[in-house]
Amino acid sequence: MKKKLVFALAGVSIVAAAGWWWSGSGDRLAVGSAKPAAGAKGAAPADGAPPALVTLATAVRQDVPVTVQVNGSVVSLNSVDLRPQVTNTVAAVHVKEGQFVKEGQLLFTLDDRNDQANLARARAQQKRDEATLADLERQYKRSQELLAQNFISKSATDATLSQLEAQRAAVAADRAAVQSAQVALGYATLRAPIAGRIGAVNIYPGTLVQPTLSLVTITQLDPIAVSFPVPEANLQDLLAAARSRAKVEALVTGRREPLSGVLNFVDNTVDPQIGTVRAKAVFDNADQSLWPGQFVGTRITVRTLAGVTVVPAAALMMLPDGASLYVVDKAGTAARRKVQVLYTFGTKVAVNGVEPGEQVVIEGSQNVRPGGKVRVDAKAAPAGTTGVTPGSAASSDIKTPRERA
Repeated sequence: MKKKLVFALAGVSIVAAAGWWWSGSGDRLAVGSAKPAAGAKGAAPADGAPPALVTLATAVRQDVPVTVQVNGSVVSLNSVDLRPQVTNTVAAVHVKEGQFVKEGQLLFTLDDRNDQANLARARAQQKRDEATLADLERQYKRSQELLAQNFISKSATDATLSQLEAQRAAVAADRAAVQSAQVALGYATLRAPIAGRIGAVNIYPGTLVQPTLSLVTITQLDPIAVSFPVPEANLQDLLAAARSRAKVEALVTGRREPLSGVLNFVDNTVDPQIGTVRAKAVFDNADQSLWPGQFVGTRITVRTLAGVTVVPAAALMMLPDGASLYVVDKAGTAARRKVQVLYTFGTKVAVNGVEPGEQVVIEGSQNVRPGGKVRVDAKAAPAGTTGVTPGSAASSDIKTPRERA
């Protein structure tokens, strides 16, 4: 009995000792594991938010031209649809289709034999009436002399005067008939009213033509115009540009350099359906680079923003309360700032609210918090866009992979 009691007490003692040893080992393990964590290199700060990895760019001050670039179409300044004035037969065609002609150059000749005969008849009638007029003038002169000597009555002299005046009217009518015949004869020759290039010619000698038939179309190519629509938001700037005869560039497919012209026309109404106003620019076209009906890209500088702050467009964040961006100070602290967008061009934007020389975040803004720290990723930034100089506060946060290990 005593032996059993001794064995039981010994077992309880062994279990208690084992429990005490186990609890002590756990505390020592916890303390040992906590020490390295507290002294580990590169641990997160007390608030648990590491610096955001970003790419920076420097805001710059520059003059920004405000340009409008739209698609336009080439139109001729003058285009004439040549038609005959009389019904007649074509006697000769003096040009070939596609030929360049000068103003006044002979194009077509019609059969003018009938017109020549009409002109000859009108001239003959004029000569006959002029001869009769000369005879009546002599009779009236003699009647005045006889009346002065009381050999004839005054009524006889008046009758002679009436015949003389009637004959004078007949001669005037004959002169008008001659002029009319000359005009009709002039219709037999068709000349180019403007200089330009003629289109297709489907008229041949012997063809009977009428005033309703188009013989050929002449289109002026030099100079030539480009018509293009401009949004009504730029109307006032466009009107100012027209008064100063602003430069307009035409971007032609296949040419490296744009063609340069001058703005000379702005339409007097805005199209209410699409909200644009039609404008036109004139270009020298001696080499025929522009062709009527051709579509070209047009670019016009309507005004210039002088001395504005320019940042990369990637820095902007479009939020419900407006456009904003992150600005980083010399200590590497980011602050969100609202800005006013003045003009966007290419990959850059002119803004109000940022001073030249300030650093703005262009990549990694999704990880930035207002008032938080940032560090610059130099490798991710394209050459010339970070704006961070060696030795600056922003560049001092950059660490090599060996330093971060």
